[in-house]
Amino acid sequence: MKAIIGLGMVLGLLMILPAIQYALAAGDEPGEYLDRRVEIWGLFYRLMIVAFTVGTVVSGMIVWLVLRFRESNPKAKPTEYEEAGTW
Repeated sequence: MKAIIGLGMVLGLLMILPAIQYALAAGDEPGEYLDRRVEIWGLFYRLMIVAFTVGTVVSGMIVWLVLRFRESNPKAKPTEYEEAGTW
């Protein structure tokens, strides 16, 4: 549970910190302009990388679980509930 909370906090920081940086990125000097279109696409790109990475990890874990706990796996042993026949 602590790992999930920690991972959630890290992912939250990955989304919040760049947004704060871009919001405060305008320069103090006149003539220093921030191209918001470029910054928004950069932020979108970073968040899409995070989303694809998380999706890949989740998909990989699902595939591993399906292969690990399939019925034809020779190492798979029935649980005590399956052996007793009581569900």
